[in-house]
Amino acid sequence: MRLLTAVLPDGTTTAAYEDAERWRRLPAADVGHLLSDPRWRDAIDGAEEIVPSGSRRLTPVPAPTKIICIGLNYREHILEMGRELPSHPTVFLKHADTLVGPDDDIHVSDAPDRVDWEGELVVVVGADLRRATRDEAASAIAGYTVANDISMRDWQNRTTQWQQGKMFDATTPVGPVVVTPDEFDPAAGGRHLRTTVNDDVLQDHDVSDLVFGPADLLAYVSSFTRLRPGDLVLTGTPGGVGSGRTPPRFLADGDRLTTSIDGIGSLDNRVFTTAEGTSHGTR
Repeated sequence: MRLLTAVLPDGTTTAAYEDAERWRRLPAADVGHLLSDPRWRDAIDGAEEIVPSGSRRLTPVPAPTKIICIGLNYREHILEMGRELPSHPTVFLKHADTLVGPDDDIHVSDAPDRVDWEGELVVVVGADLRRATRDEAASAIAGYTVANDISMRDWQNRTTQWQQGKMFDATTPVGPVVVTPDEFDPAAGGRHLRTTVNDDVLQDHDVSDLVFGPADLLAYVSSFTRLRPGDLVLTGTPGGVGSGRTPPRFLADGDRLTTSIDGIGSLDNRVFTTAEGTSHGTR
């Protein structure tokens, strides 16, 4: 099943699900609110109204209570950054203010010039979790989506704490849909994450290469903080980031950043890094 949050022509929002290439409205303002009802699947049978043309896609969960991010979680990327494989996940946080939609322009004109890309698989939590076992965590996965953890590397590297380079407002696109686990298994292989800047494919890696898989991450995080329906866990990025290249490469004003995962879909964002950059608006 594929779930989406849409902004309707009148400015209101709705959760929706895909039915024979059409999107039908569900009785919730967004996917996060939908998942807060344990019986949300019952609403599918009664969904008749079609999402009207002229609607646009919003980030599926606009206001999660937590955004948990994992660093250094692909073997290739860990080696690229000159580090050893971790014994425990590296955890940092984002706020909901960092989120933007799958087609939104991203403005970082107040940031320095080392703006980097990090395509990521995202786990969407579907049930309350506290001190969960791995099996309990696996059962609580509502689905998967795509993100790009756009990072301001000089801010990130000012101290040993990464967050200041990861929490610029409106710089983390997430979407376009949430795909439920019956249709997407990241461990199955053949599900590639790709990040493209303009016409250059800079990341292309199978998400099955995660050091810590989705259920392991949810179980681990729930051991120290409660996870709730709609919370997001960004699982880390594979090799190919700009700061790991020789010479390093970073996003330039007006670059088109496309982030996709096979079986889920694509983010398509223009990135503006100077005050002179001209927005093309939200598509």
